[in-house]
Amino acid sequence: MTIKLPYEEVVTGSSPAAAVIWLHGLGANGHDFVPVAQQLQLPKSVRFIFPHAPSIPVTINSGAIMPAWYDILSMSIERKIDMPQIMNSAAAIQQLIQAEIDKGIAPEHIIIAGFSQGGAVAYQAALSFPKKLGGLLAMSTYFATAPKLKLAPANATLPILIQHGLQDPMVPEELGQRALKHLQALKLEPKYLTYNMEHAVCPDQLFDINQWLNERLT
Repeated sequence: MTIKLPYEEVVTGSSPAAAVIWLHGLGANGHDFVPVAQQLQLPKSVRFIFPHAPSIPVTINSGAIMPAWYDILSMSIERKIDMPQIMNSAAAIQQLIQAEIDKGIAPEHIIIAGFSQGGAVAYQAALSFPKKLGGLLAMSTYFATAPKLKLAPANATLPILIQHGLQDPMVPEELGQRALKHLQALKLEPKYLTYNMEHAVCPDQLFDINQWLNERLT
């Protein structure tokens, strides 16, 4: 059964004409990226949705219970994860996408964004969604479901921006490069940007996000 996610909502202006669904990383919550939405300067009114991941035991953190989109079983470069959980989380995000469509937002004006663990879910949710979306923003993350993904024909040309820190100790930049190669093998054409940072978000990155969102939503 697909979980129903609570979320924070930020609306810029009246009568939103676009939506951005933004997923946080492991141990954080939907409040994490609210300040980012308030800094962006976009060409139209946008409804930002910041879902909260459920709290579950996380194996790599000694079974501690914390907000997580799925369990991570190993921190090896291969990132052994709980695949049913990530698929369930992706389905929950797709419910949020459909809810925005039901509110009158055209699917091609809906952007999916995710940081770290949230980015892994964002890859699956966006690329398998049956209606053409506006774009995918993948930050400091990896393409965990690449071997299992069934790319939706509607999103076979989905605009994608990948951003990664060159000194990231949590999600090595090699994993960002692997995601890029997987996507290129699917004939997608992601834009790939790196930054002199660790597992974080930096001002130069926010500038690039703002520019990319403006291109997608104009």
